Amino acid sequence: MTPAKATWQHASSAIRYVSPKRISIVVASAIALGLGSCTTASTSNNAESQPPTAADTPELRVVTTFIPMTQFTKAVAGDRAEVTQLLPTNVGPHDYQARPEDAQRIAQADVLVKNGLEMESFLDSLIENAGNSDLKVIDSSAGIATITTESIEGEAHDHGHSHSHDHAHAHDHAEEAASQPTAHRHSHGEFNPHIWLDPKRAIQQVETIRDGLIAADPDGQAVYTTNAAAYIQQLQALDEEIAQQLRPFANKTFVAFHDFAPYFAESYGLKAEFLVDVPDVNPSPQDVKRVMDTVKASNLKTLLTEPQSGEDAFAAIAQDLDVNISTFDPMETGGPEALQPDYYIATMRQNVKALVSAFTDGSTQSVLPHWTIQKTSAVLPQRVSLRF
Repeated sequence: MTPAKATWQHASSAIRYVSPKRISIVVASAIALGLGSCTTASTSNNAESQPPTAADTPELRVVTTFIPMTQFTKAVAGDRAEVTQLLPTNVGPHDYQARPEDAQRIAQADVLVKNGLEMESFLDSLIENAGNSDLKVIDSSAGIATITTESIEGEAHDHGHSHSHDHAHAHDHAEEAASQPTAHRHSHGEFNPHIWLDPKRAIQQVETIRDGLIAADPDGQAVYTTNAAAYIQQLQALDEEIAQQLRPFANKTFVAFHDFAPYFAESYGLKAEFLVDVPDVNPSPQDVKRVMDTVKASNLKTLLTEPQSGEDAFAAIAQDLDVNISTFDPMETGGPEALQPDYYIATMRQNVKALVSAFTDGSTQSVLPHWTIQKTSAVLPQRVSLRF
């Protein structure tokens, strides 16, 4: 095994120390226990009133940001650490609003695991408010090859439309995005952050989390190394399985509303385009017309919606266009079961199954949002330029 010192050096690029010193909560608990010994015998003999012993308490308290980070961290930590997620499972990082109690949770943590690449833009202020000078932050994106947001939005804007937008208009686009409601806007930083949807990059994230936990808890090196190796083996098998299933569809294109798929597409030889300017809530008749025109022009046979959005409200458009509906889950939200490591494997397999089915039915596929709209005939008849 790598010595603890060498392991820390390897992981230092992914972990940020805020300060080397913090008052131990264990010490505070010990003081409270000592004071408690002055109570009556009947109270001290009550097993339910006794605090957990050191043997019952996990060595490390780890807070993760959202679902994929929790899945990967739990896979590595096992029972060695107490892993809790900061965000509610039904709230994604795009929609999250920080609460005072969240800062308190960070204040009590030893380690914070994040995706990075500005996916969790809310973290800086939370960490500052927490005042946890000993907190170690593991950035799981450290060292991973990235795709720039500008290149994605540039391709989206420049593909087959009459507008004169190019990369020089990135600032104008950012201002447009800022005018949309924050809770339903998927704006990103310099790099697209959805690295976890590529199993190859997910392996790198797991390795970084492993090294970070070892650096924070050197005595757990054997546990973290063994657990990570077992999960990485599952991810490698998943990657090979996906590559085999998607190989017949090399260079095929799918159209997505939310730009979550560029790493997945790149990894498996697919092409992804994004309707980055179409709002996912209360779209205008022009927006609906634009999507309908896109579907018709691309000869789509299947619409891949995000399961968090649901199918019901999109069913009217799908029926009008005579296309099927399927799903691709980016795992930004989910139920309580989504926190388990195996959920990632099962969901990615289901995503690929849906995509294969969609490709089998048509040459170009679409991943589109759930829209809370009523079916209406008030779609404007004038021509609408498609901004890809």
